[in-house]
This record gives sequence, C-alpha cells and structure tokens, in this order.
Amino acid sequence: MIEELKEEQIVNKVGGRFKLSTLIQKRLVALNKGARALVEVPGNDKMQIVIQEIIQDKIYLDTECNLRVAGETPGQGGPPELDFDAL
Repeated sequence: MIEELKEEQIVNKVGGRFKLSTLIQKRLVALNKGARALVEVPGNDKMQIVIQEIIQDKIYLDTECNLRVAGETPGQGGPPELDFDAL
C-alpha cells in the first residue's frame, strides 16, 4: 500500500476520504487518457504520480467536485472537460 494514504494528513488536505477517492479516480482517468504528469516520480506508477500531485498541491477538486490543476483557470489549458450529461 502507498504509505502516504495511511496518514490522515492527505485526507484532511483534500477534505475527507470521499473527496480524496474522487480526486484520485478523476486524475487517474485523466492520466490514462494521456494527460501530462505534473510531477516527476521514479518509474511510471500513475497512482504514485497522483498522490505526489496532491501532496504538492498541483491538483484539487473545485466546489463542484471537478478536477482542477493549480494555476489554471477553468476553460484555459489542460484537457477539455467532458459533458457526460450531453452524451
């Protein structure tokens, strides 16, 4: 198991276990679809990439539980947002 997930600090940083799980899942989907990693980690372990991005405040969930990259305004940069309701 990833050691950082055993500590409450990462849970508290995101705002709870549900939000942490949501953030991890959304970021893993983005990485699997070809999004660029925001941190360097040894190997190509995507879960470790996501954990380090959270710890380093590179990604977060906005008030509507959308994945956001720190420093980007919605609608600028990053992969396009998908509107699943329109599909």
